[in-house]
Amino acid sequence: MTDDHRSAGDLEQFGHKQELSRGLSTVDLLVYGLVFMVPIAPWAIYGTVYNEAAGMVPFVYLVGLVAMTFTALSYAQMSRAFPIAGSVYSYVGRGIDPRLGFIAGWTILLDYLLVPTLLYVFAAESMSGIFPAVPKWAWIVVFLVINTAINYIGISFTAVVNRLFLTAEVLFIVIFAVMAVTAISKGLNGARFTTAPLFNPEQFSAPLVATALSIAVLSFLGFDGIATLAEESKGGHRSAGFAMITGLFVVAFFFVTQTWLAGMLVPDTASFPEEETGNAFFGIVESVSSHGWQLAFLAMNALAVGIANAVAAQSATSRLLFSMSRDGQLPRFLSHVNVRNRVPERAILLVAGLTLVLGLFFVGQIGLISSLVNFGALTSFMLLHVSVIVYFGVRRRSRNVVLHWIGPIIGFLIIGFVLVNADPAAKIGGLVWLAIGVLVMLYYQRRGIGILPEHRADSATQEIR
Repeated sequence: MTDDHRSAGDLEQFGHKQELSRGLSTVDLLVYGLVFMVPIAPWAIYGTVYNEAAGMVPFVYLVGLVAMTFTALSYAQMSRAFPIAGSVYSYVGRGIDPRLGFIAGWTILLDYLLVPTLLYVFAAESMSGIFPAVPKWAWIVVFLVINTAINYIGISFTAVVNRLFLTAEVLFIVIFAVMAVTAISKGLNGARFTTAPLFNPEQFSAPLVATALSIAVLSFLGFDGIATLAEESKGGHRSAGFAMITGLFVVAFFFVTQTWLAGMLVPDTASFPEEETGNAFFGIVESVSSHGWQLAFLAMNALAVGIANAVAAQSATSRLLFSMSRDGQLPRFLSHVNVRNRVPERAILLVAGLTLVLGLFFVGQIGLISSLVNFGALTSFMLLHVSVIVYFGVRRRSRNVVLHWIGPIIGFLIIGFVLVNADPAAKIGGLVWLAIGVLVMLYYQRRGIGILPEHRADSATQEIR
């Protein structure tokens, strides 16, 4: 039996037929996850993180890697048990209860609906710095049209675009590494080799760890998007989990390497002035190269966020809408799949329309969007950890205490700590969104639709011991 037929059989055991195209290899999933997390993400926030973490930026990312590994392991367990689209919505709904599954899907929907908006607003801000005469709203429209077309053409074409952009980002990382090593070896502008960015005992404190944890956890958001493409993977039920964990470690390597090198280029800088914080990394690039290279890095950053990252975000969002609507948790028309391209076209177009409206409305409000995104992701992650404990630890009585009890509990506590200490505005906005979700769920229940069948799937899954 071929992998495609085996995967289709697995899907039928969960009450669905194969409609989406299974054109993604495990490598494609890994590339998708890396593009979603953006290997060059530290460029835009380097100055902010540097000031918050007393210069120990790579230390922040190492803390984040440890913290998010527990969440990635929980995702891997549930993706192997339920290799279907929908990510945490499907895992919680089938692992615990359909109603909690809806809540998990609704909360992460806040993340997925606003992430494309955040990316377009951020990319528009970056492009306006290069082309000040072009209005920011115009850049939002341009990026949106390009990305919607890429997603609409099909998942295989999206995978090609992802590979091209990942190659470009890695190339720029290599270029920066060469620039930095050359400057450090020459002692340019006081640059020197030091381990202080990794860990500086003079600056270390418990509050700093708490701050680092909050920054770091949010920096790795995006690896979970791999789970939304489970029905389009031809690599088997272990493929998504492997890609998530591998992607997390690979992108952490990129984050730590770049920020350590950058820190060695400004070893005597206590903090960046407020007016330089936003472009601190690009200022470092200019100091060791030229203004032309600085503009090139700015352009690469804008394109990586505005196209590559946004394409991945729109893909994930449309698959989540498709999965929830297919189960009757959202309007059924969103589950329509284009026969020729085999993509959820109505969900893709709806995401594009919502993103356009939200993007134009939230221009210049990056902080507010970010805070709402964080609430949705963190709440759903907590429910994910609970689903692992309930499904494997309680229902299946797994003897794997580390993966199905200790890991999820630690992950739950880490995410809970970050959520409790989140921005008050984020918690208020998130709770309002959650309240709306509860009303939507009650509406569908009253109409007698939107409740998942009791898919325990014991015969279709493997107990991971």
